[in-house]
Amino acid sequence: MIDPLHLFLIIFISAIISYSLHPPVIKFFTSHKWLENPRLKQKKSGNATATTIVPRGGGLPIFISILVTSLIFLPLDKHLLGILLAAALALVVGLVDDVKDISPKFRLFTNFLSALIVVASGIGIAYVSNPFGGIIDLSQPQIHFNFFGPHSIWVLADIVAVFWIMWCMNFVGWSAGVEGQLPGFVAISAFFIGILALRYSTDATQWPVIILAFIVSGAYLGFLPWNFYPQKIMPGYSGKSLAGFMLAVLSILSGAKLATLIFLLAVPMLDAIFVIAYRLWHKRPPLMSDGNHLHHHLLKRGWGRRRISLFYWFLSLSLGILSLFLNSQQKFYTFLGIAILFFSLTLRFFRRNASQ
Repeated sequence: MIDPLHLFLIIFISAIISYSLHPPVIKFFTSHKWLENPRLKQKKSGNATATTIVPRGGGLPIFISILVTSLIFLPLDKHLLGILLAAALALVVGLVDDVKDISPKFRLFTNFLSALIVVASGIGIAYVSNPFGGIIDLSQPQIHFNFFGPHSIWVLADIVAVFWIMWCMNFVGWSAGVEGQLPGFVAISAFFIGILALRYSTDATQWPVIILAFIVSGAYLGFLPWNFYPQKIMPGYSGKSLAGFMLAVLSILSGAKLATLIFLLAVPMLDAIFVIAYRLWHKRPPLMSDGNHLHHHLLKRGWGRRRISLFYWFLSLSLGILSLFLNSQQKFYTFLGIAILFFSLTLRFFRRNASQ
């Protein structure tokens, strides 16, 4: 059984490392003029709503916090090594994008490479829960071969895992347009993944998942004071893609709890689905940033930035608490209700903006 004080210590250390490393990163990025400048006609982040000149690169201290705290509290096995290597790739690509534009297609390709590293380390989705009972088996077909020893590729399981990680690395980052929005709901989501995994704490294989979930939660919690309005630093693509990556991996490691993460991140995910459908309907590139996300519409309706962030946190916290008491079928119907409400509300926003 894991001691709650031990988990608190993990979150505290991860948060302190992340919090302490942000000032030098802010200074370094500012001195090199790697900044989001809203005064320029061509802003760096099409999804960002920054109103002041602010540095990017928030992912660097977050990654260092996750790396150091993981090496302190977790054994360095092949799974953790694969996760850290893939996260490092996501960080490097993100930092390059924070400094200089990278095309969305190339970023998507590097997302694929990060996901591939995780799968190659032996992490995959052998099954997913069926909300109406039982499981959906993804373990077949398998390809067996001998290359310096016996190996197996679980074709469908690995394909689903790669797609899931890539999807999370993108849609999570799209809900980072307002100060404090992303680190708040990411910290809450990772925390509840850890809480839910505690139910199986008698299974020793779940201990690393619980610890890693609280490490991620602490790292983004330490970033929050620097990103909350008025922000001193943005997460940048490095912080956004790393958030989606870690949440995706945690949902896989915690027993293929993909449905749980979908439930916890219902609003950001539905927002991404709606925006992609809108772009495709209007024959626009699905990965091209625009101003049609929910937080953009709330800003147009006069909501303040703090209010929007708190709104996202409240939704994540509420869904997190619900996830502790609902079974799979109840979560499915709750998500369906949220989806109907969300799409109805978003369509109203679009109609009002079109008539103005």
